[in-house]
Amino acid sequence: MEENKPETGKFALNYGVLTGTIGVVFAIMLFTMNMHYDQSIGVQVTQTLILAAGIVIGILQFKKEGGGLLSISQALKVGAGVALIAGIIGLIWFFVLSNILEPGYMDKVLEIGKVKAMEQNPNLTEEQIDQGIEMQKSFAWISYPVILIMNIVIGLIVGLITGLIVKKEEAAY
Repeated sequence: MEENKPETGKFALNYGVLTGTIGVVFAIMLFTMNMHYDQSIGVQVTQTLILAAGIVIGILQFKKEGGGLLSISQALKVGAGVALIAGIIGLIWFFVLSNILEPGYMDKVLEIGKVKAMEQNPNLTEEQIDQGIEMQKSFAWISYPVILIMNIVIGLIVGLITGLIVKKEEAAY
């Protein structure tokens, strides 16, 4: 009689969608409170904790479904998968926010960055800062794959740590 082993992809998809949805709900909360431009450490830590919690819960549920067995490679697969799916959902939200809900979003973000740059670098001229902003605009597209890569790296790190802590492999004998 063969056991039904859980599939890492199923758990990555389910918990990735759940984690991504929770992340979007947090982002909508920020948007409705007009705090979506706030990139403070508190907001970033909260977003990272939402992602990490989704990954850990996905791995623990995978272990539970697998009869208490979990290898590090399975934890890494679930962790990276959850992070990838959550990242894709987050990017879809970002696309909707910056192109539909608030088409001038990126311009305002860059303007906020300009003000901060002028405060932090008073020796730069406004022309130099404007050149830097134009360069940022031309490379803005690269933020999408970078966000996905960073999410996957976080997923691998959290998956590795969780896997090392809760791994339990089948006895070899």
